[in-house]
Order: sequence, then structure tokens, then C-alpha cells
Amino acid sequence: MEMRELGRSGIRVGAVGLGCMSISDLDGEPDEASGVETIRRALELGVTLLDTADVYGDGANERVVGRALAGRREQAVVATKCGFVRVEGVRVRICGDPEHVRRACDASLARLGIDVIDLYQLHRVDPEVPVEETVGAMAELVAAGKVRAIGLSEALPEDVRRAAAVAPIATLQSEWSLFERGIEGEALAVCRDLGIGLMPFAPLGRGILTGRIRGRGDLVEKDWRRNVAPRYAEGNIERNVELLAPLERLAAEKQASPGQVALAWLLAQGADVVPIPGTKRVAYLEENAAAAGVRLTPDEVAALGDAFPVGAVAGERYPDWFPRPEVSRRP
Repeated sequence: MEMRELGRSGIRVGAVGLGCMSISDLDGEPDEASGVETIRRALELGVTLLDTADVYGDGANERVVGRALAGRREQAVVATKCGFVRVEGVRVRICGDPEHVRRACDASLARLGIDVIDLYQLHRVDPEVPVEETVGAMAELVAAGKVRAIGLSEALPEDVRRAAAVAPIATLQSEWSLFERGIEGEALAVCRDLGIGLMPFAPLGRGILTGRIRGRGDLVEKDWRRNVAPRYAEGNIERNVELLAPLERLAAEKQASPGQVALAWLLAQGADVVPIPGTKRVAYLEENAAAAGVRLTPDEVAALGDAFPVGAVAGERYPDWFPRPEVSRRP
């Protein structure tokens, strides 16, 4: 698989990564055997960037990643996150307190069973704590040899600049796909100005862009998207599925799946982009990894972009109670 660098960190990874959240979803117990199988198959395919977080499954997700890496640590680039604290169920609050960051790092290292985290990311900027203080604590972890590089997740452009003034920032993880284009304005410009790499999460629109989900009936009762993804709400999902026709036509022409073409579109946005599609199934992992070999012409990239303009998707990204990046803006 093609290799790409995470910003200017010197850390190189396969062009397509693996988002591990779905191994345990937000609050479910993971199927450890299945999760280990998927992660180890990812490494065989050259999918070397594994992204998890301490809040996924209340730490269970990191433990599965750690188990999968036993005897294979040198094959993987491990990315995890801190900054969310569980409140109840899937509900979380943001915590960027420096002492919390230090404790969280040690706890993640223990669960993962590793000596150093390759990429340690702030899940959200805490509106009550200056981002300089939080990132300062993360920089201390780099100096202590516990972390190799620092990343941010869903940070606003001004917070990215403030963070980068304190310590080198390797990556910004934000939602980016044909279904979610908001990053393409100021945030993308700031990252490229500062040499910060992009790690798009939900690059398949949380599944809709695969073409396999045509309505809420395709989601099992316990699927978290029923409650946490407004774009899957009744009325919204039907409208959003209607947007897929141009993607599906191009996929047929390319003899690829719609999901592979959607990932290829992201990969074509620049060599600084490493999408992290999430899955717990080996078959979907293999399909996603193969997207690295799908090539789109400049005209095809432009046509797909035109087919999914900003504002075309029905529904918000998150429910009202979920911490969104706009809450990070300080007065």
C-alpha cells in the first residue's frame, strides 16, 4: 500500500488507516476475538495506522488493540485520544485539564500494553481550559518519551493555531467525506499552512456512502447510529440515500464499490490525507484497504465534489447533547 506521512512528524503510515471505534462502538462490550482478527488482518494489508480512544467502550477498545498488537507492535502506528470523560451511557463531557491528560496517557499506555503512543490526540478542545495548557501537558508527555507526536480532533482553526504555537501538531482528525465538507474551508487552509496532516474520520458518511444502507430498517436495534446520528433519522436517511446515484454510477464504471470510490475521492484531495474508515469486519476492512488502488481522474474528482455540495445532506452531524467543535470557541 502507498505510504503517507502524518503531517511533518516523520511518522509514515499506510494511505488508508483503521478506525477501531466500531470494535466496541461507543458503549458496547467488544467481541475481542473478532476485533483482534480484524486488526491483525489490517496489518497484513499494510493498514498500519490504528486509531482508538480511551472513551471507546470505557477503555475496552484500547485493550483489544493492545491484545492484537502482542508480538506485532513494530508493524503498527498507534493513535489514541484523551479529553472525553464518560457521564452516562454514550454521553460524555470534555476535560482538557493537564493533570487529567497525564493520568489518561498513563492509563492508555497500560491498557494498550505499549511503551509509547505514536500519536496522542486531544478528542475535543475544552472550552474551560486554554488549549495552550492542554497541549503543553501533551508536549511534556513527548519530552518524557511517552508520546511520539501530538494530534487534535475536531478543533476549530483558531484553536489549531494556538495549539501549534505551543508544540508541533502532527494531525487534525475531523469528519470529512463526500457527505461532510465543512473542513474544506478555513480549517483545511490552516492545516496546510502549518504542515498538519488530515485524518478524516467517518469517511464513508458513517456507512451511507457504501450504498449498503438504504433505510433505518437496515440498522439493527442496538446500532448506535439510531440514537447518535441525526442523518440516519426517519426522513433524513431517505433523502440522503437519494444523493448516492452519481457515486454509484461512477463506482460501476470503475468496477469498484461506492465506498471505495468515496475513499478514493478523499485520497485524491492530497498526500497529506489519511482517512480512517471504521469497521469490525474483515471483509469490509479488505474492501476499504483496496480503495488505495482506485484511481480517479481530476474530472471525476471534481464531478463527485459537485454532486455532494455543502448543505445537501439532511440532518446535523450530532445530536444536540453531543460535544461539537463549535463549543470549543472561547469568548
